[in-house]
Amino acid sequence: MNHENPTRTETPSIEMRDLDALWFQITGTRCNLTCSHCFISCSPHNDQFGFLPLSTVQHWLQESRKWGVREYYYTGGEPFLHPDMTRILKETLEIGPATVLTNGTVLKESWLHDLKLASLGTYSLEFRVSLDGFSPETNDPIRGPRSFERTMTGIMKLVAFGFLPIITAARVWDDEEESNVIDAFVEMLRQRGYQRPRLKLLPKLKLGAEVQRTHGYREDELVTAAMMKDADPSTFLCSHSRIVTDRGIHVCPLLIDEPDSLMGQTMEEAAKPFELKHGACWTCYQHGAICSNAPSYKIQPPVSSQSQV
Repeated sequence: MNHENPTRTETPSIEMRDLDALWFQITGTRCNLTCSHCFISCSPHNDQFGFLPLSTVQHWLQESRKWGVREYYYTGGEPFLHPDMTRILKETLEIGPATVLTNGTVLKESWLHDLKLASLGTYSLEFRVSLDGFSPETNDPIRGPRSFERTMTGIMKLVAFGFLPIITAARVWDDEEESNVIDAFVEMLRQRGYQRPRLKLLPKLKLGAEVQRTHGYREDELVTAAMMKDADPSTFLCSHSRIVTDRGIHVCPLLIDEPDSLMGQTMEEAAKPFELKHGACWTCYQHGAICSNAPSYKIQPPVSSQSQV
């Protein structure tokens, strides 16, 4: 498609029609890994955004009831660096389904035991585990030395406790390699013992550390009013979600580094429309629902392992 660089007056906006999903930047930008493609440049030394106190999370869990929130997401940084993460997830599961986005490298069996018991109630608990290659050779140059084996240890702990983690991989490979990459991921996961793997592929987000690794967005990679005429606004996370950080409420997890993404300190303030003037908005337009739990591919279980986890 050939998109002209829009002027400000041509930039479309998205209204927050509902608040279906509430996100928490639970550990800010602190992570135990330093990934070369991280869209908010998380690392062990990045304290640009801080941890959310337990009391803040509890306040927003209660506040979310009157807004009709139907699901909750926890991201970071690495959420399991938070000292109250298991308690937070257990309290969340008392009011709705929860998803935690993790690199899987710091999971403890005692935590998973408690979380498994909590997830046997009314609401489900999902884990999305980031792994950007099917081997140390393909993953570790992106996510750091020994990160592949550490993440795989975490994935198999989750499987052992009966969870079916969604393996989330950013597209750091060439388009023509994708079919082979998917096959290699599935084969590797099954060989390790995850017989019914769930795989979600993410588009490249040209933000944060990725700008140094490759490049940022081009000037023409922007959403225009003409593009939105036939678009479904519900495919944009900002139409039905907001994220809580230690600074206030932002429009979405992808844009917390952008000054205009801070919508306010109350949900009433944050419910206003948002201009789709960022390159990441163009990525959402192209791919849709990139922050949802929906796997990219439906992977059939192997014929000989229909009854296995």
